[in-house]
Amino acid sequence: MKIVLAYSGGLDTSVLMSWIKEKYNAEMIAFCANIGQEEELDGLEAKAKKTGASKIYIDDLQEEFARDFIYPMIHAGAIYEGQYFLGTSIARPLIAKRMVEIAKKEKADAIAHGATGKGNDQVRFELTAAALAPDLQVIAPWRDERYRAEFPGRQEMIDYCAAHKIPVQASAKKPFSMDRNLLHISYEAGILEDPWFDSFDPKNKNYFTTLSVFPEDAPDKAEFVTLDFVKGNCVAVNGKKLSPLGVMKALNKLGGKHGVGRVDMVENRFVGMKSRGVYETPGGAILHFAHRQMESLTMDREVMHQRDALIPKYAELVYNGFWYAPERLALQAYVTESQKNVTGTVRVKLYKGNLMVSGRKSAVSLYNPHIATMEADPTKAYNQDDATGFIRLNALRLKVAAKVHGKK
Repeated sequence: MKIVLAYSGGLDTSVLMSWIKEKYNAEMIAFCANIGQEEELDGLEAKAKKTGASKIYIDDLQEEFARDFIYPMIHAGAIYEGQYFLGTSIARPLIAKRMVEIAKKEKADAIAHGATGKGNDQVRFELTAAALAPDLQVIAPWRDERYRAEFPGRQEMIDYCAAHKIPVQASAKKPFSMDRNLLHISYEAGILEDPWFDSFDPKNKNYFTTLSVFPEDAPDKAEFVTLDFVKGNCVAVNGKKLSPLGVMKALNKLGGKHGVGRVDMVENRFVGMKSRGVYETPGGAILHFAHRQMESLTMDREVMHQRDALIPKYAELVYNGFWYAPERLALQAYVTESQKNVTGTVRVKLYKGNLMVSGRKSAVSLYNPHIATMEADPTKAYNQDDATGFIRLNALRLKVAAKVHGKK
């Protein structure tokens, strides 16, 4: 049997590699997607082979992640439950897609992942596999009673690694779990399971400042950044043309410096429970904000309102793992059409965790100062007398209802 395992080199996947290989008598192929983890990838190939992998794929998917996943989601204005920029959620369909491609290339019998049976990631991985390779077997050890009985806690996993000479650096007292990529870093579990725990307390600066500083530690002087958009895509930062990956890296640096994009929330998982997460999304927060400002100038009112009505559903589909579902693809078609005139430049002010618009301009702006002015309209495009009939017609049903119900 040949199995492709989603592998990070940490404690969990190191144990999984050895355990699956033993229990299934399988050849293990490790796969790690480089989607912006930075130093977390150091020494991964040697570690995977020492742990039992016959081969490891470490694929740089950062550009694809930014271009084909982050940007389309930004077009949709998607934020889950009004706060979460979907950093982990949007990465999973890309990782799973590549796993499936490797499994097909290697003629593997199954793919495997280390997502917990209580979380969302198991759903995201497996719905993607179902959509792209319906006959491919999926192995999820955390849903296997044998695995849970053998590893009820982290200490048992650490002991297992020691006994099997598996090279890991881990502590039984790790205070939370983390997941990092180009869009964000998330923190959950451990000390964060108490919703009264203050993640913004200055004494926690060593915990939650991987990508950004606390706002009070940001510079005392504001900084301005310009973003150029073409059809909804940011193509330049401060006048410098960049690829989607380059844009994300530049904005992450700027946003992190000024402490923007920090979120602490209790969210509703797809599997039914509430969970608490802390997120740093510096670049994504700037991009989302600036994109909306560009839309405000260039997008038709009814197109915008219709798109906005789709945001909760779109965000839910991403969060729940339905990236490759027909309904998400259908929504994306509408979203893409809505972006055809979202072109121009936005200037954003960054200051101590805050994002403020300080200017917007576009050659295809729908804002006409001659029409909007409170002074005389030289274009004669709007006749204020017309508003009388407009209001009268809109008031008709209200007047009829008031007369009918007023009799009761």
